[in-house]
Amino acid sequence: MNVLQVLAAIAVVIFVIARQLRGEPLRGKRLIVLPAILAVIGFTSLGKGGRHLTTTDLACLVISAVIAAGIGTAQGALLRLEPRDGVLWARMPVYGLWLWLALVVSRVVMTVVAVALHAPVAGSSAPILMLLGLNRLGQAAVVTPRALASGVPFAPEKDGRPFDVRGALAGLLGGSGDPSPGAERPARRPRPTEYPARTEYPGPTAPYDRSARDGLRDRGRRGRR
Repeated sequence: MNVLQVLAAIAVVIFVIARQLRGEPLRGKRLIVLPAILAVIGFTSLGKGGRHLTTTDLACLVISAVIAAGIGTAQGALLRLEPRDGVLWARMPVYGLWLWLALVVSRVVMTVVAVALHAPVAGSSAPILMLLGLNRLGQAAVVTPRALASGVPFAPEKDGRPFDVRGALAGLLGGSGDPSPGAERPARRPRPTEYPARTEYPGPTAPYDRSARDGLRDRGRRGRR
């Protein structure tokens, strides 16, 4: 087993548990982007070090992934969301620690099962980061709709700018999300057919003014004299 992977996973779990019990502003990147990155890094590390996935490995990994994501959805349903200082905060109650214990126990049980079934990759420490990322994504799948339905904005990121959660989800799903509340709509440009009204001028068919013509002719005659 890779000791560094185990220590990294333990550090991440302790960090997340401490922040959840204390309560923290709900930020979009931490809720969605970071777990996705963690899952991708864990998945790509499965085949490193000369490891080869067998059919038994895949079966054990799929079962472990379903369990981890399922526990994550339960954690997302248990997470308490509340407005504070104009933004959304999230806090896990103390009894939510039972779900973290269930996640650890499930991983230990699946490791024993995988070793007994001669699935070396699934029974090693390689899937830990991937399963932890999937667990966090399972939580995000429940928390994100709840947060959007609350109408309270997400907390700004560390750089002070808000993360467009609706836009990010719409981009992943291939749609065009509605603009966030308060977002400025682009100014409407005039259509090609919208031109300023033209000033009318007398054309060939305008009424003929005989008195005006006679006045001009008389002035012309006096000028020649």
